[in-house]
Amino acid sequence: MRNSNHLIGLLNFFTFLLSIPIIGGGIWLSSRANNTDCLKFLQWPLIVIGVSIMVVSLAGFAGACYRNTHLMRFYLFVMFFIIAALIGFIIFAYAVTDKGSGRPVMDRAYSEYHLEDYSGWLKDRVTDDSYWGKISSCIRDSKVCPKMRRVINGAPETADMFSLRKLNPVQSGCCKPPAECGFVYENETLWNPGGGLVGSNPDCTRWSNDQEQLCYQCDSCKAGVLASLKKSWRKVSVINIVVLIILVIFYVIGCAAFRNNRRIDNDEPYGEARMTKSRPSRIQF
Repeated sequence: MRNSNHLIGLLNFFTFLLSIPIIGGGIWLSSRANNTDCLKFLQWPLIVIGVSIMVVSLAGFAGACYRNTHLMRFYLFVMFFIIAALIGFIIFAYAVTDKGSGRPVMDRAYSEYHLEDYSGWLKDRVTDDSYWGKISSCIRDSKVCPKMRRVINGAPETADMFSLRKLNPVQSGCCKPPAECGFVYENETLWNPGGGLVGSNPDCTRWSNDQEQLCYQCDSCKAGVLASLKKSWRKVSVINIVVLIILVIFYVIGCAAFRNNRRIDNDEPYGEARMTKSRPSRIQF
């Protein structure tokens, strides 16, 4: 019990150090936000998370090392809500990513993604015009599609070679037209109708060989983003479960440190309860 103060102080010192690069990353993104909406979209969450970790860590460190009961009470109060919020986020993340997956394409190694396979809050959020404008700008600025290009002996790879590639959801949905459109392959991001019939999929008319447009406004692109988010959120949820276990351990140690501070404030010897101190027994063993 006595060592709990030192342990919680040491742990919070390390989390305080961890918050510094997180805040630094947010400030760095802020300095570059005027160049890209993608970075602007990410800057504030990093800064808020970093500042929150720093404040809570300082409260826990000072409360444990200086045996300040009020700071420890604040630390435990905030930690309780952080744990509750983390549990809520884990449940929410699994709930909004329970539907949707890629569909296999004949004679292709990659899958394609259809917006109608997804539903719920996450789909509504991604497909909202204001949010999709930021997301599509983020995809464009990240150069996902130009990075797909491969040159072999000075020439683009062939259509057969491209069909054997395993594209990620964003590459499959945003950087090429759907296979059902029947477009003729020229290179990874250049496809032509070729005089054949264009499929009935609305994305067939949305496709553009303009390298700034491609299929960024296609439903397949939105579906690819949803598939990518599902995969990412599931991975983050696993990490969050590990973090949750660590935070619960921190909270239990913090409770022990808080009880130790209260005992010292009440001048109670270690191992002696307040009831025993205030009403001592006449018979001593």
